[in-house]
Amino acid sequence: MKNLLLILTFGFLLFSCDKSDDIIEINEQDYLVFGHFYGMCAGDGAGCVQTYMLTDQKLYEDVKNDYTGQDLQFIEMSNDSFAQVKNLGDYFPTELLNESDGAFGCPDCADGGGLYIKLSQNGNVRSWRIDQMKDNVPEYLHTFMDKVNEKIALIEK
Repeated sequence: MKNLLLILTFGFLLFSCDKSDDIIEINEQDYLVFGHFYGMCAGDGAGCVQTYMLTDQKLYEDVKNDYTGQDLQFIEMSNDSFAQVKNLGDYFPTELLNESDGAFGCPDCADGGGLYIKLSQNGNVRSWRIDQMKDNVPEYLHTFMDKVNEKIALIEK
């Protein structure tokens, strides 16, 4: 199963610098995994755990819905779903790459949920769990948090 995950997730996001803003560009070698999780939630149908993987050409959905984000198994989603989220990398805060801590705030401690973010760049994989309560996380994450939640809502429609 790990081999399948590795094959599916092999490469897709390229870190690049723009004159006006630092952005993460999605390419064929790297990927961005994003999702949300809520511990005090009733069943998968309620969207308790939703995790997606974005590449330069496809969007995949995790079918295992593992709260920890450690046991993921992706299936390909429609091109329409991909079109709705393909620019998410544009909002990735490059400041996050300078952080050594893998958690911000206390994700899902107060039943407020959390975001799961995993970025693969040139074979370097990093992941973060982010509290959904903005008062508990750095301000530079707020726009990205909003975009992740917005994209998840679009996909789930």
